This record gives sequence, C-alpha cells and structure tokens, in this order.
Amino acid sequence: MTIAFEKLKARLLANPKVKAEYDALAPEFEIAAELLRARLRAGLSQTELAARMGTSQSTIARLENGQTLPSTKTLLRFAEATGSKMHVRLSAA
Repeated sequence: MTIAFEKLKARLLANPKVKAEYDALAPEFEIAAELLRARLRAGLSQTELAARMGTSQSTIARLENGQTLPSTKTLLRFAEATGSKMHVRLSAA
C-alpha cells in the first residue's frame, strides 16, 4: 500500500501535537529553502559554494536540509558567495 506524501502529511498534521511541532519548525525550514534557492539561482553546486565560503560541501548540505541553523555571519557569507543580498523582515502575527 502506497500513501501519497500529501495524504500522509495531512493525516499526521491532524494531530494537534504534531501540527504544533511542525509549525514551530517552519521558520527553520524556510531558511533552508531560501538558502537552496539562492545557491540554485547562482548556478553553483554545493562544492563550488563551499569553496567560495571556505567551508565543506557537507556543511552546505546541512544548511540546505535544515539540519543546521546558520548564524547571521554564516548567512552573510552565504549571501556574498551567491551574489545575493540578505534581508530580515518581521511582520505582525
């Protein structure tokens, strides 16, 4: 029996505790997704980006898959290496 990802996600998120945890992690996953978009926009591989940043490919992979939450300094280095500009926005809840 195969369950489509969206159906499984909907079923899991019906549990209030799971939904609360999922929502709490959303900002971290948003950062990871934005880092991936910036690298792809720059046309760089993880290895090429790592060389520009003076770090390892595995560090880039951890940043892009949400395993590591980057510091502001790392975000600025990432932006510079991808020819991007970092913006921080807070909005009303």
